[in-house]
Amino acid sequence: MAFSHKHLLASVSFAVAFGFGAVGAASAGSFFERINSYPVYKTLAEGVDPATETVAEIISASKDGRTLGFTDSPGEAIVFVNATNPTNIQPKARVALGGEPTSVAFGAKAAYAGVNTSEDYINASGHLAVIELENMGIVAKCDAKGQPDSVAVSADGKFVAIAIENERDEDLNDGVLPQMPAGHLAIFDLDADGKPTNCDNVRIVDMTGLAEVGGTDPEPEFVSVNSKNQAVVTLQENNHLAIVDLASGEITAHFSAGGSSADAIPVSKDLMSDASGSIKDVAREPDAVAWIDDERFVTANEGDYKGGSRGFTIWNAKGDVLFDSGNAMEHLGMSHGHYPAKRASKKGTEPEGVAVGEFGGETLIFVNSERGNFVAVYKDTGAAPEFIQFLPTHVGPEGLLAIPSRDLFAVANEVDEDGVRAHVSLYQFGAEAPAYPTIVSETDPETRGPIGWGALSALAADPSDANKIYAVTDSFYDKSKILTVDISSKPAKITGAVVLHGSDTAKYDLEGVAVSKDGGFWLASEGHPEKELKHLLLKASADGAVQEEIELPAELIAQAERHAFEGVAEFEKDGQTLVAVALQREWKDDPKGMVKLAIYNPADKSWGFVHYPLDAPASQAGGWVGLSEIVSLGGEEFAILERDNKGGEDAAIKQITVVSLKGISPAKYGDDLPVLEKRMAMDILPALAASKGWVLDKPEGLTVTAGGRLILVTDNDGVDDAPGETLLIDLGPATRLN
Repeated sequence: MAFSHKHLLASVSFAVAFGFGAVGAASAGSFFERINSYPVYKTLAEGVDPATETVAEIISASKDGRTLGFTDSPGEAIVFVNATNPTNIQPKARVALGGEPTSVAFGAKAAYAGVNTSEDYINASGHLAVIELENMGIVAKCDAKGQPDSVAVSADGKFVAIAIENERDEDLNDGVLPQMPAGHLAIFDLDADGKPTNCDNVRIVDMTGLAEVGGTDPEPEFVSVNSKNQAVVTLQENNHLAIVDLASGEITAHFSAGGSSADAIPVSKDLMSDASGSIKDVAREPDAVAWIDDERFVTANEGDYKGGSRGFTIWNAKGDVLFDSGNAMEHLGMSHGHYPAKRASKKGTEPEGVAVGEFGGETLIFVNSERGNFVAVYKDTGAAPEFIQFLPTHVGPEGLLAIPSRDLFAVANEVDEDGVRAHVSLYQFGAEAPAYPTIVSETDPETRGPIGWGALSALAADPSDANKIYAVTDSFYDKSKILTVDISSKPAKITGAVVLHGSDTAKYDLEGVAVSKDGGFWLASEGHPEKELKHLLLKASADGAVQEEIELPAELIAQAERHAFEGVAEFEKDGQTLVAVALQREWKDDPKGMVKLAIYNPADKSWGFVHYPLDAPASQAGGWVGLSEIVSLGGEEFAILERDNKGGEDAAIKQITVVSLKGISPAKYGDDLPVLEKRMAMDILPALAASKGWVLDKPEGLTVTAGGRLILVTDNDGVDDAPGETLLIDLGPATRLN
């Protein structure tokens, strides 16, 4: 059937997609709240090294929703966990498959796993493993005649459908199709006990000759089955979709997935989250698919080697496009600080997974961003869906699962590297209001897109407006920004941004900001010797023009290490206006456990120094302890943000201390440095753990507002191998530090 545009609705606008910038018009009690983040390594057998790589990719649930099963490809196993108490998940079983699990789906009495046993791309092989739920044993292995990808079970328990992808070698001929063998749809017929009756004679649906792209080499990717036992199959690389009647094995419809456009989105190879570009008629190349009802389905248009329209599309079974999200997913990532800028020139947020479920009497559509680490929740309206909520995930959300019978939604997060662990995250429906986001950006009137942001590394309070603070972005981005933030609402709103300019220095690494009493800002640029970034104290005007670049003494720079300036504060001492800069960790000339605070006198352009005693590392995983922020508390007192470099369950030291320079004269470099006495004032680990997610390792910014509130922010590392969450936390009155 030919692709049709006749029912195409206009792409959702920024305002419609976001409601008031954060959530749609859902009623109280209609939101999801994260209640658990369960690390997959906890399912390893006793005695197995917990550092062993584990992942959670595709996830499914038993009919009662109390047992979850997910694929762990490195472990070549399906992992089952007991989720009877969703806040206290317990390991149940690891079923070894003898090959790579690609997908899993539950029936009433068995779980069905696709297992890839291919020797290479040419000799494709795999089978369906039937796992009996009562004793968690494999009761059948049925040849699927190729390399399986997605597995789906019909609601009546009569059929298992498997997308046999026989994936291509991306390094061969630039991955261009065709590359044999061709894929197909495999159908197994089930008896009353959930066992295949045709285990030795799988029914094959030939899908060659359907698509204009690589028609001789169909590569089915994902399959979903409606209540009429119709399977919708995505052929991602072929940019095609097909509807198959499972009882007869007949293809009843097929159509091109076509293309989609999006304006005011990031497309540059420069590392920036900005709305300066567009894409036009890009092939959707859909990945996951889910039926909304028996007549409509939704696809996540991740893309592969040619396409990726960065959104999702709602279709009817005839192939008509009923809705296309256009730039909505890109704008959600930008406005929430979850935009993966390193992927801007490729596939952006990469929507990969979709799920559908009924909660609170409404049909909800869930779409994930694999690279932005979030799930967008929409309400089905029969026309343009209404954006409801933005859910943060862990790193690399892959499988989505709605469990309406238990008011639960689950996400399988597959990344298990670079200090983060794979997780299964659970969200409970029924919250009165969203707990996340804590900060969003408003629309930039010039670009018509959101103000792009992320990697917030420092805070400063406006001295006269209790509801205004400033934040800066660090060197993850190619251009440094000073952001204006209105904290009078929840979530807080980024209302403006200025880009640093007017200097010969190409790039800064901003890690500190303070408002200067004579106007403008003091900024600390951490620097990075290996990247030829200097350690600089900057003076900038209110509009971001750099007026001064101030370096440390040359003899001290010779002792420099990677971790340098972190935080800056202006203060008064002995009738002079001075500037204090915190260095994060020891340099070559520092005694172990001692880190410098550098004091700059703008009047005579001199530097003085004192030592701050760091806590020893206390994490079970070791690591280091350093400083992230310094804040003037008035007079000569300062609040210091001290933390270790560990996250999740390994996080141990996240604290605010108080020090004073009263009666202490900073020493010239080369002299013995006085050592400050510090007082532990606040443990902020409980505040970071309250989100029920991965405990974020980088609380980076701290300030005291003109109204005396203590505000903390975390750095999300630009969503680069990091969860991507930004927590802006009101820690209460600053008097709590007394």
